[in-house]
Amino acid sequence: MNDKRPVTVVALVTAICLLGDSMLYIILPVYWREVGLQSLWEVGVLLSINRFVRLPLNPLIGWLYKRMSLRTGLFIAVLIGAFTTIGYGIFKGFIAWLILRSLWGVAWSFLRMGGYFTVISYSHDGNRGKHMGSYNGIFRLGSLAGMLVGGLLVPLLGVQTVSLAFGLMTFIALIPIILFISDRQLSEQEEIPPEQSLRTQIWKKSILRVLICGLWIALLQAVFSSTLSLLIDTNYSDSISVFGIIISSTALAGVLQSIRWVWEPFLATKVGKISDGFKGRIPLFLLSLLSAAIGYALIPWELPIYLWIIIVLFVMITSTATNTLMDALASDTAKTTSVIAVMTAYSVMTDLGSALGPMVSYWFVEWEHGLLFVYLASAIIYLGIMIWYRPQSRVKKIIPTSEL
Repeated sequence: MNDKRPVTVVALVTAICLLGDSMLYIILPVYWREVGLQSLWEVGVLLSINRFVRLPLNPLIGWLYKRMSLRTGLFIAVLIGAFTTIGYGIFKGFIAWLILRSLWGVAWSFLRMGGYFTVISYSHDGNRGKHMGSYNGIFRLGSLAGMLVGGLLVPLLGVQTVSLAFGLMTFIALIPIILFISDRQLSEQEEIPPEQSLRTQIWKKSILRVLICGLWIALLQAVFSSTLSLLIDTNYSDSISVFGIIISSTALAGVLQSIRWVWEPFLATKVGKISDGFKGRIPLFLLSLLSAAIGYALIPWELPIYLWIIIVLFVMITSTATNTLMDALASDTAKTTSVIAVMTAYSVMTDLGSALGPMVSYWFVEWEHGLLFVYLASAIIYLGIMIWYRPQSRVKKIIPTSEL
């Protein structure tokens, strides 16, 4: 099928549910005492635990989507997402927040797996990159609102008030589900022949590369999103003058990260559309990886604030391109084997990377020059991924893009 409306609706629902989660990446590294935490390592655990609980859940939810409708899965996600975000405004302490963040992991699994399956079900080889870019771009509008509004309002109103407001707003996502999502199951890709079992297929180089590189890219992007406000607080103090305006480190981090979600719907769609063309995704993917490596190598240094902001924006542009192209490459691979099995494995690996990112970061930040080490190591890893993909681009004319 080739219908963009379900993709757009699922992306919008996901955006609304992301409000509370995205806010935490800006405010927790600075306001952790306000929510009853005792140390920074607890921040790293809370920003990661929702990803860890998804590791065993993703295969289960992939199995459930074979047996229930997309509407049911989205209903479950919205209800859990709303109540957990409200919980941020009611409960304090590490244990209570650990439970809330774990429950949010369940909601995100339903949202993300439903999104992947929707894009693949309602696209074909000529527009899959464009649809994946559109989906990623639209749902990240929730991150725009969560980071920007959260970063600006929490210093004024407090974590509890903003969390309660975001939690109540999440219930709005039920409306488009009721109006536009049918109560039928998503169309499935035909299963691979018995003699080509998934266990055999998974060891193919193309699948392994997608899974491992997906893990590392998710980890590196989680490093950036979870440490940006701490990096500002460390290098530029807790208040910064930008264009003569004094703002807090959380507000600046929120504004900067939310800028990405302004261009995301347009840039991600454009990148995906270009990658659908004759040259394929690999050349653009290699360029985005090299650009990301350069940006990560520059970002931890205490540079003039305006130059540093330009570098941050550059890094976020590379993140948009890299994330869109990695998801599109995974979808291409899944379409040639088994959609649910491969995308479930890909989702597990990206969740593992996203979970490890904050935990690894906040383990190293306790060291002297820890943030510098984390970002320089991230740059080297981006170069490693680029080198792994580089030989494949030389045989681009022989191997179709969908098999890379």
